[in-house]
Amino acid sequence: MSLTRAAVSLYARMLRRTVLAGPLPRHIALIMDGNRRWAKENGHANPSVGHRYGAEHIDDVLAWCADLGIDHLTVWVASADNLVKRPAAEVAFLMEVAEDVIAHRVSRSSKWRLHLAGNLDLLPDSTARALKEAAEVTADRATSGHLPVGHLTVAIGYDGRGEILDAVRSILDTGRERGLSMDDIASSVTVEAISAHLYNPSLPDPDLIIRTSGEQRLSDFMLWQGVESELYFCDVYWPGFRHIDFLRALRAYAARIGSAS
Repeated sequence: MSLTRAAVSLYARMLRRTVLAGPLPRHIALIMDGNRRWAKENGHANPSVGHRYGAEHIDDVLAWCADLGIDHLTVWVASADNLVKRPAAEVAFLMEVAEDVIAHRVSRSSKWRLHLAGNLDLLPDSTARALKEAAEVTADRATSGHLPVGHLTVAIGYDGRGEILDAVRSILDTGRERGLSMDDIASSVTVEAISAHLYNPSLPDPDLIIRTSGEQRLSDFMLWQGVESELYFCDVYWPGFRHIDFLRALRAYAARIGSAS
């Protein structure tokens, strides 16, 4: 092991001890930005290859979360806007990655239960089917051995405004089906009702939202659930997001929570 690698390993162990001494988030949400830029910087002729490296990198983050006892992770794979506006070849490559890497690997893992968020009607039939089947296969998982199973939510064909709009429409449809008056339907649109009609209402709101690539905006991600979330922006592109970057984000989270208490 080189001195540099040894120093990084030592630093990671020190960061881990620091993180474990403070408050940890229960739910982390990730805006995995910078896949294509990472691929270009690393000499790949097809920038979309970055999506595959990015998807495979989710395995690493799941292991980091499991190591610290963090049992909820949400990853934003593609927005609804991405699926509509990106070139067809790039979208097709990304959907293939979602099927081959995400759905296939989660199905084989016994440690995580898969949840889906987004408008799956925007996906190719094969992709939607693969993800739904993976969610069904993992739906009954409660424990892995003697340990609780974690929850991985894949946001695909997702945008935050769309989720809120779908929740409100669901409330209105429910009221109409029950034969309520317009006044009663209007009064039924409450904060609690909208929360109950989100894509995954049983999951906790994210405590920490991390965005990679240096961009400092939410870009329509978890707008309703993230109202109280701590935000952390990291300059590295997603496939290059290291264990020490993850631990630094958790250290910053603990410092903010500690100073606010």
